[in-house]
Amino acid sequence: MNKLKFGVISLGCDKNRIDAEIMINKISKDYEITNEPREADVIIVNTCGFIEAAKQESIDTILEMSKYKEGNCKVLIVTGCLSQRYGKELQELLPEVDVMIGVNDYDKLEEAVKRVIEKREKVYYCNYSDNVINEGERTLTTLSHYAYLRIGEGCDNFCTYCVIPRIRGRYRSRNMENILREARNLAKKGVKEIILVAQDTTRYGIDLYGKKMLPELIENISKIEEIEWIRVLYCYPEEIEQDFIDTIASNPKVCKYLDMPIQHISDDILKPMGRRSRKEQILNTIDKLRKGIPNISLRTSLIVGFPGENEDNFNELKEFVKDIKFENLGVFKYSKEENTPAALMENQVDEDIKEIRQKELMMLQQNISNRANKDKVGKIYNVIVDNFNGEYYIGRNYEMAPEIDGAIYFKCDKILNIGDIVSVKIESSSEYDLIGVVYYEFSK
Repeated sequence: MNKLKFGVISLGCDKNRIDAEIMINKISKDYEITNEPREADVIIVNTCGFIEAAKQESIDTILEMSKYKEGNCKVLIVTGCLSQRYGKELQELLPEVDVMIGVNDYDKLEEAVKRVIEKREKVYYCNYSDNVINEGERTLTTLSHYAYLRIGEGCDNFCTYCVIPRIRGRYRSRNMENILREARNLAKKGVKEIILVAQDTTRYGIDLYGKKMLPELIENISKIEEIEWIRVLYCYPEEIEQDFIDTIASNPKVCKYLDMPIQHISDDILKPMGRRSRKEQILNTIDKLRKGIPNISLRTSLIVGFPGENEDNFNELKEFVKDIKFENLGVFKYSKEENTPAALMENQVDEDIKEIRQKELMMLQQNISNRANKDKVGKIYNVIVDNFNGEYYIGRNYEMAPEIDGAIYFKCDKILNIGDIVSVKIESSSEYDLIGVVYYEFSK
C-alpha cells in the first residue's frame, strides 16, 4: 500500500481548497503525491456542488479522470460538496467511481482505499454533521507566500437560493487558539499573506464565545511577526460593526480591502432571496466603510435573474453599480437549485435575459474599473511578488486578492524572489491590470 501514488484535483472555492490541502498533507506522510494523472494509482476529485456550472465542471472532471482507469488508476475517489449533496445518485450514475466521501468524512480516506483494493468493494461515506470542522496540517497548493485560513464552517443565513447549509451544515466557528496555531505554522513555512475565509467571516465567534470575535482574531494574527498582510473575505453587510471597521483602519497589517457579497440592492429581490440586509442598510454600511477606512477597496458579488427580477429591479441594481463604483465586482446568473425555496418560486427568469443582464453589468463594471485604474497612474504601491513571466514580475497590491482580482505587471533590474514586497510606481493601466516599475527610493 505504501507504494501507491495519489493524484488530487480540487475544484471550487478556497474552503474546498483547504480541505484538499489537509487531505494531501495526510496522504503524503505514507504515500507519494503526483501531479500527473496517468501516473496515479488513486485519483481524488474534490468537487464543488454549489451551482449548475460548478456541478457540470465536477462531473466533466470525474469523467475525464475515469479514463485513467483503463491504465494505471486502481481507485477513483470523489470527495467534497457534490458527493455530499448527490452521493447516492452519483454512485448509480457513475459506476466508474469507487469511493464517495462527503465533506465530513475525509478521515476515512485511507480506509476506503484499502476496502476497494483488498475487498473490491464500492465505498460510500457521506454522513452529515453540524459539528465537524476539517482541521489539520496542510500542504499548500497556493504559492508559498500566501494561504487561505478557514475560521469557520457552515452557514446559518439560509438564503433561499443557496444549498450551502444543506451541504456544509450550520455555522460553527473554529477555536481561536487552533486558528492562531495554524497561522503560526503557516508563517514558519514562509507565508506572508493570510486570507481569512468562512461562509460568513463576520459572524466568527458568536457560537463559541457569545459575541463577534473577528476583530480580536485579526489583532492576534497581526502579532505574528512573519505575517505582513491580513486579508478578509466574505463579510456580510448586516454583520459589519464599528469595531471591525476600526480594526481594519488602525492595524497596519490588515489590507484595506473587503469582500462583501450583497447579491442585489432592490428590496423587492433581497427579501425573497432571504437576505437579512436591505438597501438602506447596505448603503449605510458602504458609507461607514469608506468614511472609516480611507482608500478601502471593496469587492462584491451580485446575482442577476433571481425569480421575479423585472426591468425596474435590474435598473435599480444597475444604477447602484454606477453610483457606488466598486473596485472589484463579480456578477453571477441565478442558478435554479433543487431543494431550495427559490427553485419553487414563480416568475423564473429566462436564461437569455440572465445572460444579457450579466453581460450588461460586467461591461458597466469594466468601464468603472478602467477609469479607476487610469487614476492610479503615477501612484506608488507596496506590491507582493507572485510570479515572473520572463519579462515582467507579476504581483498584487492591497486592492487585489489572489486569483479573483487584477494584477500589477512591473519591471525591475534586480532579481526579486517570489513573496518579496517592493514599492512599484504605476506607469500605465488596462481594464483590470496595472503596469509599473520598481520605485527604489521606497522599496523594502
